[in-house]
Amino acid sequence: MKICIFGAGAIGGYMGVKLAQAGADVSLVARGPHLAAMQDKGLTLIEESGESTVKVTASDNPSDLGPQDYVIVTLKAHSVPPVVDKMQPLIGENTTIVSGVNGVPWWYFHKIDSPLEGTRLSSVDPGNAQWDGFGPDRVLGCVVYPAAEVSEPGTIKHIEGNRFSLGEPDGSKSDRAMALSKALASAGLKAPVRPRLRDEIWVKLWGNLSFNPISALTHATLDVLCTDPGTRAVARGMMVEAQEIAEKLGVKFPIDVDRRIDGGAAVGAHRTSMLQDLDAGRPMEIDALLGSVHELGKVTQTPTPTIDTVLALTKLRAKTAGLYA
Repeated sequence: MKICIFGAGAIGGYMGVKLAQAGADVSLVARGPHLAAMQDKGLTLIEESGESTVKVTASDNPSDLGPQDYVIVTLKAHSVPPVVDKMQPLIGENTTIVSGVNGVPWWYFHKIDSPLEGTRLSSVDPGNAQWDGFGPDRVLGCVVYPAAEVSEPGTIKHIEGNRFSLGEPDGSKSDRAMALSKALASAGLKAPVRPRLRDEIWVKLWGNLSFNPISALTHATLDVLCTDPGTRAVARGMMVEAQEIAEKLGVKFPIDVDRRIDGGAAVGAHRTSMLQDLDAGRPMEIDALLGSVHELGKVTQTPTPTIDTVLALTKLRAKTAGLYA
């Protein structure tokens, strides 16, 4: 089994080290100083149990790596459409694209058993780059739960979590899903194959679509924005609107809004990824986390006044920082 991780930053690097340690035939696509460090000294993973370094096959040119059985995409959502063409050398006749990207996935309406079957989302897949370039039949969904960071080029610090939930768009326990689950489990990672992965997508998105932009606008950490009465009310309003959309699409939420917000507060003084990107001068995942839900509001004819307001403010914040085109 050949596995390529495309976008081997914090999460992809963490997965890559674990797979390499388990003896998997894994390769990594990265760039810049991080790639140079991996090629020179290997990839180092710092965990609570200790530090380890593995030699890895890493490149910025997919043509060096050839066709794969699985290509696990761990880029930021807005970074994927521009590199679909670059990824083609990795894709053979039976290659599976594993979409480990935040937000509403581009394949969401593939095999959904709904009148909305085949609906395309321009907010996450402008120009249908992924739908046409990968093909939805290749996709295997993945909800990423671990937290990690690149502490320096070539070094990944694992913070918490080791679960990567997998799911076919049609909910089946396919051979390809079960085979990847087994490979990830052999690497010490949890990789359950879920029949209703969209439910998990929405529970994670619930927090991302609200906590991330509010933190970018206020520079507050999770514990603060989830307990301050004003920002908690804004987050709650956004979540209620999102829940109405999701339930129209057949999603079942295992917890209620207030428990989800309390869960965010319990994380503590965490700076969300959107706030980290803003401070570092990197483009933020505005369209995948927020614009997509706004678009789904239009698709399902659901009013989203709170989401629309926060989306407008966050876009302008990003534009004034030169981080949104």
